[in-house]
Amino acid sequence: MTEPRIPQHVAIIMDGNNRWATRQGKRKLAGHQAGADALRRVIRKCIERGVGTLSVFAFSSENWKRPRLEVEGLMRLFEKSLNDEVPELVENHIAIRVVGDRSAFSSTLQAAMDRAEAETAGGERLCLNIMANYGGRWDIADTARRLAQAAVGGTLDPKAIDENAFEAYQSLAGQPPVDLLIRTGGERRISNFLLWQAAYAELVFSDVLWPDFDGEAMDACLLEYAQRERRFGLTSEQVQGAQHA
Repeated sequence: MTEPRIPQHVAIIMDGNNRWATRQGKRKLAGHQAGADALRRVIRKCIERGVGTLSVFAFSSENWKRPRLEVEGLMRLFEKSLNDEVPELVENHIAIRVVGDRSAFSSTLQAAMDRAEAETAGGERLCLNIMANYGGRWDIADTARRLAQAAVGGTLDPKAIDENAFEAYQSLAGQPPVDLLIRTGGERRISNFLLWQAAYAELVFSDVLWPDFDGEAMDACLLEYAQRERRFGLTSEQVQGAQHA
């Protein structure tokens, strides 16, 4: 019996924290705290299944519009999690990267991001991308800005700009493209997340609210991915022929 196909790069839109808290009769921050526990479970499952890269949508560039108290609570939780989780991340050989426009965060939170990245840099079992103050359109525009600066500076010939050059200047440069994009909470949209990197990703939508998402729910998404035929523009016959070649 052949082993199921495992995605190299899984991306997750962690949706449903607030709805979970409302159903539980708790404050919204309790939903985000429960969501942090769910992330720990998913990280363990990714390591167990051999997923090499995990990108999670922690805070979008649009989330600043949420109520002030909720945003402030999220920032405190984010900083505390970064500080508290580093020893376990190091022990489990997990490298963390915080990806997004950091300029809007407090200096103490930015310092916590820098420390977490530096202390976990040697992790080789899993690369964990925490996407914070991130948006797919921002990512593409930021990449274009970097390319323009390189062209103006004379280190890049504009005629040499193609998809490979574009990817080399992106926030996730050097990482594999997204194979599987999961959204929890029952919504059916990608909400400006990893627009370039997920161009050929398989999309799986789970009705489970993020705080309730566990190893079993993750396995269900991985199984659905394994059952998909990834054609990348080819026909089924071509794909099957290549597999048997």
